[in-house]
Amino acid sequence: MIKESRKKYLLNLIDEKDFVKVSDIAKRFNVTKTTVRRDLNELEEKGFLIRKYGGAVKSEAITNIFAFDKRLKEMEKEKDEICRKAANFIENNDTVFIDCGTTLYKICKYIKNKKGLRIITNSLPVVSELINHKNINLNLIGGKIIHERKSVYGSMALRNLDEYHIHKSFIGANGLTIEDGLSSYDEQEGEITQKIIEKSSVNYLLCDSSKIGKNSFYMFSPITSIQNIITDDKVDEKIINKLKKLNINIIITNLKK
Repeated sequence: MIKESRKKYLLNLIDEKDFVKVSDIAKRFNVTKTTVRRDLNELEEKGFLIRKYGGAVKSEAITNIFAFDKRLKEMEKEKDEICRKAANFIENNDTVFIDCGTTLYKICKYIKNKKGLRIITNSLPVVSELINHKNINLNLIGGKIIHERKSVYGSMALRNLDEYHIHKSFIGANGLTIEDGLSSYDEQEGEITQKIIEKSSVNYLLCDSSKIGKNSFYMFSPITSIQNIITDDKVDEKIINKLKKLNINIIITNLKK
């Protein structure tokens, strides 16, 4: 088994079992323990796992990579209400970018009846959800498709984005702190979101409270680059006040009891 195929198998295996042993992997692939350790070290450098004595455990990144469908159910009510609120800021004839991710995907059902929308996205689920609505002009940016993330990334995607001017962007992040700004568990995803911020007249970060106050793997944009944050009512009040002092508009949703 070639190296990249072996590493992909390792990622799937560690997602299923949470912990893998060097000795078991070496036996399974008929390679030396040194080869396995080298593979694990490379994957750890990318944030996909955490090395432990005798093996490795999965990191937040590997959980997220393989969990798009599962993550649709995580904080589902909060995400749904965030997107319901976000859709109120999309008007007929807007040119809008919708980022990839399970939160952003949920905005689709609230904009289907709007007229003259031009939607730009790198999210395959967003395209799938909106493709049959003739009142919406869809633009999927070109680039490399990442199957696990159901999205388009890479240098071609970044160049493609330079061709657009975006009225409003709706973006996501895996982490947000006052000190370090926005972060992602993947460099390519972070680079795309940063480019979207640069190309947008107005941006909205859609982010549930579980991601606020924590850092993910790759820091890609300062907190001051964000104009609006739409989140749920579980965010620490101290963080909310600090964000407001930075002139960021905070929009809080309230779940119906």
